[in-house]
Amino acid sequence: MTFSTMIMRGRHKQIAQSILSGKRLDGRGLTDYREIKLVTGIIESAEGSARVYLGKTDVIVGIKIGIGEPFPDLPNKGVLTVNSEFRPIASPNFRAGPPGEKSIELSRVVDRGIRESSAVDLEKLCIIPGKKVFVIFIDISILNHDGNLIDASAIASLAALLNTKFSNYEVENDEIKIKTGYTQLPVLNHPITVTVAKIEDKLVIDPSLEEERVIGAKLTITVEDSGNICAIQKSGSDYFNKQLILEAVKLTNEKIGDLRKIIVED
Repeated sequence: MTFSTMIMRGRHKQIAQSILSGKRLDGRGLTDYREIKLVTGIIESAEGSARVYLGKTDVIVGIKIGIGEPFPDLPNKGVLTVNSEFRPIASPNFRAGPPGEKSIELSRVVDRGIRESSAVDLEKLCIIPGKKVFVIFIDISILNHDGNLIDASAIASLAALLNTKFSNYEVENDEIKIKTGYTQLPVLNHPITVTVAKIEDKLVIDPSLEEERVIGAKLTITVEDSGNICAIQKSGSDYFNKQLILEAVKLTNEKIGDLRKIIVED
């Protein structure tokens, strides 16, 4: 065993012991978020944008809107797609190239929360039924990774959607003409995502990068305005029994009000 490995294992043990005692090494309680800072409208070339600092985790989301064809089975609805980029500057473990497994998972979890909650009124993004619709591209860029990328990305994505406007237009003889002025993106629902991590049979909110290295499993729960759960994702090799799942849902419900104030009401 190398010296660096011994140090790492010692650190992991220290983190686990601290959590068992009900306190985390950074001074937070088990269910406390790190400080959240949110800035919107920071990318002038985008239709909408937001940047979120979750502790030292730094995520920026830009939204572009183009014109394309609808899905054949949804001829009267616009299209929404989520992509994420793990920039090499964000972590020594990130590499340039095509999206990896974690990047794909992040995109899918954020996409599912937005889609399953019907956050955006896609019917209002239909231009010519069956032919032309607006296409929303949500691009997530990780600028610094210090844990809990999913929550940071979900917060930034929803804030960016609320900041988004698209061009006014008119249709004449199936020809689309862009007019002056903009219309606010029709956001109908505000899905809030909370990740709950299991460490030594204790549940913690907003795990840091160091804590993620000792996590047994995570549950990411997304709740819509009505209070209903619209998406849930489990990751990690450990399990959640019924009691822990119910506790995770309770913790999520306790946190969504504060997150909603930051994203929707500020």
